[in-house]
Amino acid sequence: MKKLKEINVIGKRVLLRCDFNVPLDKKGNILDDFKIKQTLPTIKYLIDEKAKIILMSHLDPESTGVADRKFTLDKVAERLSEYLNFSVEKVNDCIGPEIETESNLLKEESVLLLENLRFHKEETKSDASSVDFAKKLSYLGDIYINDAFGVCHRDNASVALLPQFLPKCAGLLLEKEVEALDKVMKNPEKPMVAIIGGKKVETKAKFIDNISKVADYVIISGLIAQEVAEKNIKFQQPEKIVYPVGQLDDLDINEESIKIFIEKILQAKTILWNGPFGKFEDEKYVKGTLAIAKAVIESGAFSVVGGGETVEFLEEKGMMDKFSHVSTGGGAMMSYLSGEKLPGLISLE
Repeated sequence: MKKLKEINVIGKRVLLRCDFNVPLDKKGNILDDFKIKQTLPTIKYLIDEKAKIILMSHLDPESTGVADRKFTLDKVAERLSEYLNFSVEKVNDCIGPEIETESNLLKEESVLLLENLRFHKEETKSDASSVDFAKKLSYLGDIYINDAFGVCHRDNASVALLPQFLPKCAGLLLEKEVEALDKVMKNPEKPMVAIIGGKKVETKAKFIDNISKVADYVIISGLIAQEVAEKNIKFQQPEKIVYPVGQLDDLDINEESIKIFIEKILQAKTILWNGPFGKFEDEKYVKGTLAIAKAVIESGAFSVVGGGETVEFLEEKGMMDKFSHVSTGGGAMMSYLSGEKLPGLISLE
């Protein structure tokens, strides 16, 4: 996989696939711009290198192919303009002759943001129409860069198909994400502890089994433990699984469980954490998740954290900078650590 700093972008139109799929309130205002901020180093590098920068992203509409103005990227353009200290132009579509003209007129060090890719159903269809859509996107640029780790597990046109039409490489954020996860999976300093919260054990069983191959302990939440018991799920290395004790529900973990978990966490040299351990959005039930976060920080271990709710919790508590790496990809992180091949990474090979 070629890296951004290995290619010449001076004077080139660079198509940069970002992940600006940020949470919105009912009025369409951005609630959390963590993902936008994480892509800024790549954008600023391209500006310094005198590239012509064309940004593209999705922002999840309720149904793909519908141009619902609630999911326009206008607010993202405004936020980017604030962070970059100059105006980021936003166009009203992502393909077509008018957009091609805009891309051709773009000056060096300028930034253009395309409209929501998922306003076109071809972005997610994975058929012949998706290939045609990817080809039309390719007319806008000379080089393709993927900096959207959060969608690398998706077989979307802008992620899996577009790279076949242009010279391609990984952006600085994507490179950082892969390096951090590889450090956990391929060469972790021991002991290693994985902390798996949330629920839906069916989606996490493969992940838990794969991480058990390298981790010394895998701590799981009450809801996952409850599902394991109810569905009689068998893990490949059950001796490594650390269960909570007592009442298993979705509200919080008790003092005894916290004590057991913290003892393991404080021994660790490498920690992977995905998913909260209770209904943390209610202050009454924040104790377990907060205790885990504090123990991870106190351990001084190399720590990788991911998953939307976990990131939301850490940002709310002002703890983001206390961890070695906070991933922008929940599902992509789980897929990568489960040993799956990600379409977005395969397309860059």
